[in-house]
Amino acid sequence: MDPQLSHEVADSVATVVIRHPAKRNAMTAAMWRALPPLLDALAADPGVRALVLTGEGGTFCAGADISTLQGSPEEAQGLAVAAEEALAAFPKPTLAVVRGHCVGGGTQLAAACDLRLAEEGALFGVTPARLGIVYPASSTRRLVGLVGPATAKYLLFTAELIDAGRALRTGLVDEVLPEAELDKRTAELTRVLVSRSQLTQAAAKEFAAGRTDRDAHWAARARGSGDTAEGVAAFLERRPPRFTWTASAPDRGTAGARPPGAPGFPRP
Repeated sequence: MDPQLSHEVADSVATVVIRHPAKRNAMTAAMWRALPPLLDALAADPGVRALVLTGEGGTFCAGADISTLQGSPEEAQGLAVAAEEALAAFPKPTLAVVRGHCVGGGTQLAAACDLRLAEEGALFGVTPARLGIVYPASSTRRLVGLVGPATAKYLLFTAELIDAGRALRTGLVDEVLPEAELDKRTAELTRVLVSRSQLTQAAAKEFAAGRTDRDAHWAARARGSGDTAEGVAAFLERRPPRFTWTASAPDRGTAGARPPGAPGFPRP
């Protein structure tokens, strides 16, 4: 099978699968390039309310295909960062589902997701020190924000792999499941995510990422969305809410609009 990213949409969840089994799902330059436009298309689909990123078979992603670094390491790193930022900017909840190795660029992608589930036995590592590569500043900051400076330094300085238990303790993953339960838990969690208010989720993504200029923007969206009224009515009537605001809807407001090209923020 040629290296590729495949995807499907079912029950309001888009699942993107990294497929390169000959090299433990390592990302080629073409795969890095393909991810941002794929994410843009899925973000614009009103039928998508959450996204799952995973790898084919028993491996999440073993990083970048090293053969792609022989020409221009800077260009290869730029492609990886662009893909990482596109994933971080996806305006709906994202979930990395990790089996086996999640190393280098694989950890870069997993860290860019909102949530991470891992199978017992999964291994994680950030390995540029093995190749003499300077890890991107934006990726380093994201890793520090996720696991703290001490663990980030350990991962970056040593390039050693850590197991799923340590990844859970340090905050690199949110839950660790037995092999037989990972798919079931993924389905349960995505059902919860798609049932919740996209308005709440999209605003929370921006606030959690550190954006400070959109308070008035999101207050206006809340007033005009109808989600709050629906949520309160559903609670009082003891029924599931039917939220209608979608992150793929055109954003007609201008207050606090994101500067063009600003990295790391959702684009509702």
